[in-house]
Amino acid sequence: MSIIQLLLIVGGMMGLMILGYVLVTSPSTGKESQRRLQAVRYRHSENTTDKVESQLKKAIAARKPKRHKVAGSDSRIEALAMRLERTGKNWTVSQYLYVSLGISLTIAVLLFLQTGAIPLSLGVGMLLGFGLPHMAVGFLIKRRTNAFNVKFPDGIELLVRGLRSGLPVTETLSVVAEEVPGPVGAEFRAVVERIKIGRTMEEALQEAANKLGTPEFQFFVITLAIQRETGGNLAETLSNLADVLRKRAQMKLKIKAMSSESKASAYIVGALPFIVFTMIYMVNPNYIGGFFEDDRLIVAGLGGLTWMGIGAFIMAKMVSFEV
Repeated sequence: MSIIQLLLIVGGMMGLMILGYVLVTSPSTGKESQRRLQAVRYRHSENTTDKVESQLKKAIAARKPKRHKVAGSDSRIEALAMRLERTGKNWTVSQYLYVSLGISLTIAVLLFLQTGAIPLSLGVGMLLGFGLPHMAVGFLIKRRTNAFNVKFPDGIELLVRGLRSGLPVTETLSVVAEEVPGPVGAEFRAVVERIKIGRTMEEALQEAANKLGTPEFQFFVITLAIQRETGGNLAETLSNLADVLRKRAQMKLKIKAMSSESKASAYIVGALPFIVFTMIYMVNPNYIGGFFEDDRLIVAGLGGLTWMGIGAFIMAKMVSFEV
């Protein structure tokens, strides 16, 4: 089998993966029709409740950053910089790229010395070199976001106590920045610093919301903005928001506990072929070395990886729930 035929087969497999992704993630016809009916109802209804809800939806949509789809930025470089900033580490884009390139070259050289297959070494090196740092950054972002969401209701309740004692909002933000440890205190300190240099409170909070990218903090920003425009008891509103966020966190933990068995089974089933392949290769390299030399075995291996990727993607979608 020639290299052109091999590339055509791999391209066809990638096309099947893209088609499966589109079929899984595309919105259903019923939901799209319901969304259009809701839009028409909000546009032409004379009911006061519908008008208020329509204005609220417009306000929420206007506050969302209309930027690049990756991490809320204008370009992929800015998206990567924002992802690195969300980790809470002082990492730069150049450092990230140097580390990715170094890992790619190291893995490619080691694999080439072991197998002698240049295309396979370059492919696996690039895949792992750019995939592992991306996964590491995602893991750090998720860990910091979870730590923020755990302490955020405590910060809101501290804010509520400050407001009920008579302090202005900016002073209570400073109190939260000093008293609450972890990512919550760091983000509120950044908000206070932006206010001190002349930014309005809405702009400072919205910038923090764009950086964090969490719906919990976005709820908080929208609540403050609407309350400042309409008036009312801000302390009571924030207290209700803290209660809602706590119940939301409890629901997430309940869903995580209920889906943990399915996730563990998926991890075991997905990792078992790679573990068995590695063990056999360590015991008898000649028995399984054909996967790195024979074109037919390479195509079979790529096909197996493709279908395993599709199965892992479908399982991930099945156990992923939005709260």
